[in-house]
Amino acid sequence: MVSKDTRITLLFVVLGTALWLISGQFTNTAWIRWAILIGVGVIIPTILTERANS
Repeated sequence: MVSKDTRITLLFVVLGTALWLISGQFTNTAWIRWAILIGVGVIIPTILTERANS
């Protein structure tokens, strides 16, 4: 079985990657695209899983 934390993280990693790819259609600015990828794919799931475990 896959834990709830892993499912949340995987969901946001896929969402972050999709948004990163889509943002390439709208902007050529690399830092914006990286901010989307890291923010959605790493920071948000980390905050959610840490909050759920405390």
